[in-house]
Amino acid sequence: MPGLEIGSVAPADAAGRYVYVIGSRVWVDDRPADSGWATYVVGLVDGDCWFGVDVPDGEDPSDGAGVDLRTFAGRASEDDWLAAGRAVQLVEWARTHRYCGRCATPTEPAVGERAMRCPACGLLAFPRLAPAMITLVTRGDDGPGQEALLARGIQWTVPMFSCLAGFVEPGESLEAAVVREVREEVGITVTDVRYQGSQPWPFPHSLMIGFRARYAGGELILDPSEIADAGWYRRDALPMIPPGISIARTLIDAWVNELASSR
Repeated sequence: MPGLEIGSVAPADAAGRYVYVIGSRVWVDDRPADSGWATYVVGLVDGDCWFGVDVPDGEDPSDGAGVDLRTFAGRASEDDWLAAGRAVQLVEWARTHRYCGRCATPTEPAVGERAMRCPACGLLAFPRLAPAMITLVTRGDDGPGQEALLARGIQWTVPMFSCLAGFVEPGESLEAAVVREVREEVGITVTDVRYQGSQPWPFPHSLMIGFRARYAGGELILDPSEIADAGWYRRDALPMIPPGISIARTLIDAWVNELASSR
């Protein structure tokens, strides 16, 4: 079946697709990159080998046609968007690991693995990945009267509501992160934390791990540094919710569809 096949070696007989990363914008084209531009193997999509290309400052092979990843999501298939997101993450990782974090020596690509290696002290820097939990909290018995907790972040410029999310702390399990983040952001306690799925999220290098949880107690007390508004919503009275590219929408849609599938 079609899909993004992760890889670090380009097959000799595969056609190429190139994700030109121009600052924070992307442009996808079949033409190979300039030989002097850093290029990274992304993987295979339907037999084509995709590459991420680090476009130097001041250059723009797209002639202004590049778009941000969110805009690209509306123009591309899911597999193409995943490949473009991986390309951006690989390019950004290389851009931010040009020097050793231990001794400040310029790094070089490691042989045989996806890493930047310090030739002086041997430190290996692998692509960054920041695990983050995202959860849909529900309250009430299963049925048409059940409600879901949705919140709007203070940084959002549109009146959109979504699931609660946050990064996992060192030494913390994913389930513990769900309980802590919900308590910190909206003041309530939850139980019955259940894994639902995951999604790579290239903003900038997260892995979103989706959960469902049930309300256990407490009143909504919002963290003003994180949450602008939050409330409980029934399936038939939802506010504006995230677009289909996000795992938040997947969690919400699955909850909405549960009642119909149980009949």
